[in-house]
Amino acid sequence: MSFINLKDKVVQVKIVYYGPGRCGKTTNLEYINRTYRKQIMSEMVSLKTHGDRTLFFDFLPFDMGQIKGYDIKIQLYTVPGQVKYNATRKLVLRGVDGIVFVADAMEKQREKNIRSLNQLHENLQSYKESIFKIPLVMQYNKIDLKEHGIPILPTEVLDKDLNSRLKVPYFEASAITGYNVAATLKKIISSSVISIQKKLL
Repeated sequence: MSFINLKDKVVQVKIVYYGPGRCGKTTNLEYINRTYRKQIMSEMVSLKTHGDRTLFFDFLPFDMGQIKGYDIKIQLYTVPGQVKYNATRKLVLRGVDGIVFVADAMEKQREKNIRSLNQLHENLQSYKESIFKIPLVMQYNKIDLKEHGIPILPTEVLDKDLNSRLKVPYFEASAITGYNVAATLKKIISSSVISIQKKLL
């Protein structure tokens, strides 16, 4: 549940980018950080470790206007990708309002995507949250690799693997080039804000 400061009339919306290792979660945030510099109130915190780019999280709040007289502040986080950091991933999900699941479109990552989504489902359950109820957007990342001759999964296959039961909005994207990074972000912010508005009524 989002953090609501009644005294200062601020709603903090926590959005987490989740997905397998090296799928492009941090690259998404780096692109957003470069593109929306004017709206960002603080420095991005990125902790890189041996073998994985993000051990804890990237933290990127920026202002979004108001809901019902409350200022909205968005906080963006990523989780570490590697399986051995699952305790950290679970911790980052605490109090989450919306999730972007970043799937790696490379053919060889198919199983990792499915495993990561199943683990997201389990981690949310540990907080009594449902993957079927929480605002969620799928991002099928790295589709630009097709131009470089790297085998990638067709969107239909990614959607069947990851989204046949969830039926959430999805975007083909390239975090490196920025293709559909903003569209993904706008969609998860609007879904999360609508969900919080319902709770504030």
